[in-house]
Amino acid sequence: MRSKPHSWLTDMDGVLVREEHALPGAAEFLQRLVDKQRPFLVLTNNSIYTPRDLSARLARSGLSVPESAIWTSALATAAFLSDQKPGGSAYVIGEAGLTTPLHEAGYTLTDVDPDFVVLGETRTYSFTAITKAIRLILGGARFIATNPDVTGPSAEGPLPATGSVAAMITKATGREPYFVGKPNPMMFRSAMNRIQAHSERPAWWATGWTPTSSRASRRVWKPSSC
Repeated sequence: MRSKPHSWLTDMDGVLVREEHALPGAAEFLQRLVDKQRPFLVLTNNSIYTPRDLSARLARSGLSVPESAIWTSALATAAFLSDQKPGGSAYVIGEAGLTTPLHEAGYTLTDVDPDFVVLGETRTYSFTAITKAIRLILGGARFIATNPDVTGPSAEGPLPATGSVAAMITKATGREPYFVGKPNPMMFRSAMNRIQAHSERPAWWATGWTPTSSRASRRVWKPSSC
């Protein structure tokens, strides 16, 4: 008999919300996890916003999710870099959702001889910043990207995302980035570590809308009942 899951990891977009609207059953699902005292995290590849921003966004949709229950690709990236090179330096293309956890991890953000070039999401990608990133990578900086998603959702239609810009930088440098976010299993492992879950105990991963993330995440987690 299959054991019931002890911990839950759920995607945000496409599982709990679509645009600014909660999906049917999302509020009841979250309340059930709380009532059953199941540790859970809401995962997202979106690196623009901080957990506080995303918690507020979910609240506007009628969903109650504390900051501590949100795990972004930016947080996973900061944890990864802190393990790779504690107290290192990085040139960052991204928003507060990425720069804040890097600062909190003890990283120096600089455009002078950084250890890493870290590419995240922003609505204001600039030619100047991308050019700088290309030159730093060619100069020896390691290339890290928060996630491989080539597009993101919006009310008006798809938007170019981190994966698209990463492809342009790769074309110019010949260097492939290390993608930290979904569907990299490390994103899931870091999330489980965050809630002190153990790999030998059953966990459930509810996947979202992004095709790249969906295909791989279904290979990582197998469904069980709540």
